[in-house]
Amino acid sequence: MTEKPRLEPGPDHPITVTPTNQRVVVTVAGKVVADSTDALTLQESSYPAVQYIPMSDVDTSLLQRSDTESYCPYKGDASYYSITAGADRAVDAIWVYEQPRKAVAAIKDYVAFYPDRVDEIRVGG
Repeated sequence: MTEKPRLEPGPDHPITVTPTNQRVVVTVAGKVVADSTDALTLQESSYPAVQYIPMSDVDTSLLQRSDTESYCPYKGDASYYSITAGADRAVDAIWVYEQPRKAVAAIKDYVAFYPDRVDEIRVGG
């Protein structure tokens, strides 16, 4: 079995996790899936910033755990949820690092949403 590579953020691949300091609301099919004033913004290298929302601010009655998994050498193993209200479009719409690496430990118990699998991720306003 091949061991998964483990990489640390640094000057060539920076990762920061900071409080968003604004309300973040995620909607799917007219339903509010998440509503938080405690979101975190994860900025990784040159990728678009991602909002991570505490699972406690997500309507888990709309979620279905998926068998899908992925791996990031900087953050660790990710698990996925589908949003039942969103039908096929919202399959694997949410990912979570349940045991994130030390460099991103702040995102433990937080989830992120794929923007193209939800109706809106509204920050502020």
